[in-house]
Amino acid sequence: MQGFLNLNKPFNWTSHDCVARVRKLLRLKRVGHAGTLDPAATGVLPIAVGKATRLLQYLPSEKAYQATIRLGVQTTTDDLQGEIIASQPCPELSLAVVESALPKFQGKIEQIPPSYSAIQVEGKRLYDLARKGEIVEAPVRIVEIFQIEVLDWRAGDFPELDVAIVCGAGTYIRAIARDLGTILETGGTLAALKRTQSSGFHLASSLTLTDLETQLQAGTFQLIPADAALQHLPSVTLPAQTAQKWCQGQRVAVIDVLGMLRVYHEDGTFLGIGQSNAEVLIPQMVLSGIG
Repeated sequence: MQGFLNLNKPFNWTSHDCVARVRKLLRLKRVGHAGTLDPAATGVLPIAVGKATRLLQYLPSEKAYQATIRLGVQTTTDDLQGEIIASQPCPELSLAVVESALPKFQGKIEQIPPSYSAIQVEGKRLYDLARKGEIVEAPVRIVEIFQIEVLDWRAGDFPELDVAIVCGAGTYIRAIARDLGTILETGGTLAALKRTQSSGFHLASSLTLTDLETQLQAGTFQLIPADAALQHLPSVTLPAQTAQKWCQGQRVAVIDVLGMLRVYHEDGTFLGIGQSNAEVLIPQMVLSGIG
């Protein structure tokens, strides 16, 4: 078995928990995931199976979320899983004021990851340091927010804002909630998070772990073909003899194709990923037989 699974991660499961469960259900050791989700988050978690784990690095990086931000509250983890460190009712806060602050989160922005995150500083993960009481601020990073749209607003002492966010890799939605609260001078924390799209996979076509188990028992489960997850990359088809040389690690001549490419045998078999400079096609990841 080799290919991808579009998993709908359940609440309170780590991404590693999901991988372990899939390994057990499929009775395979070679299973990995793209784009870690916090335990409190739900939604799309791309899972690679078999040799397809080698393709995770080539998946598209864009992600989409639906998030609920609670204003008037600050926590140690920037979500409701942490301890409350500040709380101030803000019933006078209006949606118009909140909306006026949202453009600050559009485009390429500077972001400091939460103290409780998997970012490594001097070889140690921030959440490990934080649990020991050693709060070390992560380096500022540049992330890209392509779109942030208001979905709903619930006024009150601790108002809540529902937003849809489309962003690039490495973006922390918890940090957006925290920083929005800072700009509004109310404090803010992430109350709920669902990932609706990740690496080309969409929530509408995802499977829960229960769905997976049911399909396996019925004998109807099928992995998503490895190349189906790589449609953002252009493709090149090689004649049989040229394909054989390429699969053996040799550079082969190509004409007028450039960049990272999906590589196919003339019979339609997906062979792997190559890099072309418009003159030669260099093997990057040979996966003959996948697809």
